[in-house]
Formats: sequence, structure tokens, C-alpha cells
Amino acid sequence: MTESALDAVPDPREAPPVRWGVVAPGGIGHTFTRAVQQHTRSEVVAVGSRSAERAAAFAAEHGIARSHGSYQELVADEEVEAVYVASPHSNHAEQALLAIEAGKHVLVEKAFTRNRAEAERVLSAAEERGVFAMEAMWTRHLPHVAVLKRLIAEGAVGDVVSVTAEHGQFFPFDPTHRLYAPELAGGALLDLGVYPLAFLLDVLGAPESVSATGVLTETGVDGLVTAVLGYPGRTQGVAHTTLWSRTPNTAAICGTAGRIEIERTYFVPTVFTVVPHEGDELRVDGRVEGGFQYQIAEAARRIAAGEQQSPRMSWQHSLDLMAVMDEIRRQVGVVFPNE
Repeated sequence: MTESALDAVPDPREAPPVRWGVVAPGGIGHTFTRAVQQHTRSEVVAVGSRSAERAAAFAAEHGIARSHGSYQELVADEEVEAVYVASPHSNHAEQALLAIEAGKHVLVEKAFTRNRAEAERVLSAAEERGVFAMEAMWTRHLPHVAVLKRLIAEGAVGDVVSVTAEHGQFFPFDPTHRLYAPELAGGALLDLGVYPLAFLLDVLGAPESVSATGVLTETGVDGLVTAVLGYPGRTQGVAHTTLWSRTPNTAAICGTAGRIEIERTYFVPTVFTVVPHEGDELRVDGRVEGGFQYQIAEAARRIAAGEQQSPRMSWQHSLDLMAVMDEIRRQVGVVFPNE
């Protein structure tokens, strides 16, 4: 039996429009802008970069009205209602605070910040300024995840015993690449491992304990990490991440009455199968074009409603996730300069 997941979440095109400004015209900024333009009623009205030339080229490619040669100019742009922070996570706190101080709502790429302390500063500023803030954990808002969460709550797999998820990609060693640079908060954990850890916390909540092991690169950042998250009773979560191999990027949720197998790649729009101990299997198809539009629409709905956070990626969720990654780095031995 197969069912579609597309009706499980609101249509992104029905969300209220928001005028976005993009901080940092890199690859993820292109993805965000295309999603806004192709799948929502919102628009990107400005882009900002430290390089006026890069900002102008990005604006020309996407038909954006204005480009700015500094982030200060972008957040001061009166046409911009909300800012998407698309820079490396080493700069997220600084740039998010800049936007918040200018009275802009913010959607901040993952990992939200380098550590929990920075996340607390950003969210405290958002609370004080009265603006919306959310970590751009796009997986949380996808159709297949909405169905998956519903099925678990309905007892489709019984009591959850274990959740496993991993994310590995191959990056040849290059000390100048941001993923190998300690000063840019490099390593597998914050860039890749944030996906399996966020998935575990979405299904299981914040853990009672964290036990991690890992191997460092020549530059002192994590090249491979495995973490076991402990929960009350007989439940555990296992997350794995690495810079050194393209892993299957699958996930599974196993319980007392069955399991859910999520196909590659579980954190993008995909398919999963419920395999009960007794009865027929259920295949759920959540494949859609793009995917970023769902988090953009969620932000737009919350902003229009005057809300400061989303229950699907709440401030507490981001703080819990950062706390887990802080503890993993502590156990593995990764410290960022000037942290």
C-alpha cells in the first residue's frame, strides 16, 4: 500500500508573502532564492555581501531589485522584512544579531550558531526586539516528516526503542576549505552531523545523556563522530557523521511493534516504509520538487501571525540541539578559536 504525504502540510503557495533579504550570496543562498521565487508568494527583494560585485552578480542572476556591498546596508534596507542568514555558521550569531538589532525577522541556516551560548544571545535579542527567529532546519517542515511524526504518535511502531541516522560526505583534505578550518567552526558535526542529531531530537526529544567518540583531522576539527543519546528506559538514539565517506544517508526508527525505514536521503523530500511486525507494509511518498519552500512558508505564517517562533523548530529545540553538539565536541576534543 502506498500513500502520498503531500496533503500532510499546508501548501507553501498559500502562505502570506514576505519580503526577504539574503545575507551571503553562496550556494545555499541560491537554493533559498529559487525556492522563494518558484514555490511561494514571497519575494527576495535584496541581497547583501561583503563584496559588492558578488552581491550584484547574485541579484542579476535572480532578478533581484537591489544589492548591497555590506550586511549593514542590507539590514538597513526598508524594503526588507526578514533576513535569511546563509553564511557559514561561524558568522551566524554576528549576522543574525545585526539583523535583529535592525528590527528584522531572521531565518538562520543550520547549525544555528557555533555553540549554545551564542544561540542564547541571538534568541534573547530576538525576544527583546520582538521579532521572529528560527533555525533553518528545513527537514522539520517536509511532508514525509509530518506523516512520519503522526504515525509514530499513533503507535505504528509501538514504543520506540532505537532511532539511527547518519550523514557522511567525502571532502578531500584541504586545510583552506571551511570544513577543515577551526577558525570557521569546521568539522563534520556542525555541518553534516546536525542533520542526524536534529532528526533524533525531533523523534525522541532532548536526551538525558550523550556518549561520543570521534577522530580528528590534521587541522584539529572532527572528521568522524559517532554519538549515542540516552533516554529513559530502553530507548537510545545513534547518530553518525563523517567528512571522509559518502554514507548511505538513511535513517530508521525501530519499536516494539515494527519499524520505519527512511530511504536515501532521509532529510530531503523522500519515501519511507512502515514495516509492522504483523500486517501489511505502508509506503509513504513525500517527494516534491525543492523542499526549502516549506520552511519559508512556515516562517511567513508565523511572521504574519505576529509569533516569534515556530513549534516545529522552536527556540528550545535549537538550544537543545546546540547543547548536544557542545557536549559531543567536548568529549571528542574539538575547540574553536575565539569561541
